[in-house]
Amino acid sequence: MINRRTFLSASAAGIGLAVAAPRRLLAEDGAASFDLIAGPATAPLLGSEGPASALWAYGGISPGPVIRGRQGDLIKVRLHNNLPQPTSTHWHGIRIDNAMDGVSGLTQDAVPPGGFFDYAFVAPDAGTYWYHSHNKSWEQMARGLYGPLIIEERNPPPVDREMVLVIDDWRLGEDGQIHTASFGQMRDWSHGGRLGNWLTINGVSTPDLKVKRGERLRLRLINCANSRILNLKLGQLAPLLIALDGQPLAQPEEIGTSAVLTLAPAQRADLLLDVTLEPGEEAPLTEVSRKDGIVVGNFVSEGISASGQAGRELPVLPSNRLPEPHLSDPLKLDLVMEGGAMGGMRSAVFEGKSLSMRDLVARGQVWAFNGVAGMTENPLARIQAGRSVVLNIVNETAWPHAMHIHGHHFRAVARNGQPVDDGAWRDTELIGPDEAVTVAFVADNPGKWLIHCHMLEHQAAGMKTWFQVAG
Repeated sequence: MINRRTFLSASAAGIGLAVAAPRRLLAEDGAASFDLIAGPATAPLLGSEGPASALWAYGGISPGPVIRGRQGDLIKVRLHNNLPQPTSTHWHGIRIDNAMDGVSGLTQDAVPPGGFFDYAFVAPDAGTYWYHSHNKSWEQMARGLYGPLIIEERNPPPVDREMVLVIDDWRLGEDGQIHTASFGQMRDWSHGGRLGNWLTINGVSTPDLKVKRGERLRLRLINCANSRILNLKLGQLAPLLIALDGQPLAQPEEIGTSAVLTLAPAQRADLLLDVTLEPGEEAPLTEVSRKDGIVVGNFVSEGISASGQAGRELPVLPSNRLPEPHLSDPLKLDLVMEGGAMGGMRSAVFEGKSLSMRDLVARGQVWAFNGVAGMTENPLARIQAGRSVVLNIVNETAWPHAMHIHGHHFRAVARNGQPVDDGAWRDTELIGPDEAVTVAFVADNPGKWLIHCHMLEHQAAGMKTWFQVAG
């Protein structure tokens, strides 16, 4: 394997950071149509000094093109599959019609090679979202199949510019190519998932993020890694956190210069940054999970903005008005996570049969929810539309898990049995080993909805179930 530290100098200094837009077929007030092609591509992940890496990508680039609309718009996307595998596309975090959710085997059949599928949905909520493969996602996303989905407010907050920063880690071999031989490796599936050895922002290694003193920037950060939890520091910069998983916070929260911003796989954060760097100054964006840290990118000041927004009154993002759960008489559900290396699980039910751990490993299933590995014919629960749900998620494993609920947003209301005040709306919650997090939401979106760990190897190896909301 290549060594990330060794190759840090091979940054793609000449690669632009603008994420291109897909071919837009139609643009009018209230509607937007796009063509999105999934197929083989190449990208200079190692920069100009290394060979181009062979990827799978949307629109020939990874991350894929920005799909952008406004709150309330009808978004139409035709997905063309030029891959050698069937695929589908999930619109992560958007509360859309179930038939458009993109989960192959649950809400649609996977699109075969050479085929296409038409997605059409109204974007009810403004915010930072993303799209990604949802068929063999543990492989297809590791090859590059993801991109940003940005839904703008009808009255966006006043900023000078925005930056969409899509962060990923890649597992590359000595030849600079994706290490395909390790796909499906049981060590990854039973431990922390597939962790890479090469970090990029928008497909670029340690890019310069060019800014000007006096600017006010909106940073949209997206963690698209298969399994890596990102712990980020922004050097001497002190931005404000204004949204999580696309949902605005009631009030902006300060992120001090010594604070760490944690993003689990699939999580997003919107930051408001007033640039205070003098021309010529730099501030590193550093991943600090390890003691010495790794610089992911550098904010570089290239001048002074003559009419920047920095220092002006702070905007508050308008709420998306999600339905508040009623906790007086909710439907109460438990979801107990078991299995994995050092987890102590001895058996679980798989495809209707109780199997020993050895037999489960032979079938690639090493994790379970409530003693059941993998998808089931019957849902975790059938819920009448409009019912409030309290879901107690208990992690009895030795590993963290990023739990994602499709089609809904939720609030954490308790952690390890202790109440949580003003829990932020989320669609993905990071739950540590031996931790219990209780979340609440209103099941108001009819259809079949997936619940799974977004450490994608954990999902593939058993950590997935579903619930049905009756219309």
